[in-house]
Amino acid sequence: MTKTLKTAVFPVAGLGTRLLPATKVMPKEMLPIVDMPLIQLAVDEAKTAGVENFVFVISNGKEMLCQHFDEAPVLMETLSRRNKQAQIDIVNAVTLPKGRLKIAQQDKALGLGHAVWCARDYISKDESFAVMLPDDFMLCSGKSCMQQMAEEYARTGNNIIASMEVPDADVNKYGIITPGQNNGKATLVKGFVEKPALENAPSNLAVIGRYILSADIMPILDAMVEKNMTGAGGEIQLTDAMVELLKISPFTAYEVDGERHDCGSDIGFVKAQIAYAMTKPKLAAELTEFMIERLRMSMSTNIETIDLAKTRAA
Repeated sequence: MTKTLKTAVFPVAGLGTRLLPATKVMPKEMLPIVDMPLIQLAVDEAKTAGVENFVFVISNGKEMLCQHFDEAPVLMETLSRRNKQAQIDIVNAVTLPKGRLKIAQQDKALGLGHAVWCARDYISKDESFAVMLPDDFMLCSGKSCMQQMAEEYARTGNNIIASMEVPDADVNKYGIITPGQNNGKATLVKGFVEKPALENAPSNLAVIGRYILSADIMPILDAMVEKNMTGAGGEIQLTDAMVELLKISPFTAYEVDGERHDCGSDIGFVKAQIAYAMTKPKLAAELTEFMIERLRMSMSTNIETIDLAKTRAA
């Protein structure tokens, strides 16, 4: 089996209900982090790992995600007529070559495992492929998250999952790893538990939204879908399929250099905006001044509120 990564699956069929009303019409993956939609950030990350084929698993109403990467002749004609070369270059950089974007339909929200299964027709039997959740925004100062993972995959040939330590209070929100031998940032995986209670969690090492998986997972998902083998939340869980894959194919949990921001939540989305903006020289200085001033105002208001409460109590 080749150890290069050529295909990535993007499960983007979800409704984004945690970000309503912003996502009533707009797919959450089209929401921008400053000037870059989440889906574009994920696609650009995949490109750094050598990915050439992009599979979007969508539901009805999410067609805008595909349109974003398609040609825009009217826009390009207007920009050309106005001699807007910088904007032309931006549009060209976004547009994917013909045939590189594949569409798979997920008609019912039956879980992440089901979403990956929906992409089965685009995965060759002899290749490993990436799975990337765009609302898990990975901000890395050096190599991208998927690039780091692809290098570990090229070195070992194992299935690779991005991982991070989470607080005790959060272990029931993630797939949790039973860790084996550790080698720096790479930990061999002995098992997975999907969203365990704290007392049943084998560690605090959580699976986050980046995977490199052997195509051998597809027959496992076939069986799970056929038999309706649901797990946590009554859904077909990718973690459950990985438990079965682990029996025949090793996994490495890789702790990536970088920050994860959960852009499916309002606070995570706001934090991602600030963190990403601070990497932009044109924005960082003014944004820093703004935040310092806002903090001063907030602290002043809080002090005044405390003083007023003390006065009333006296």
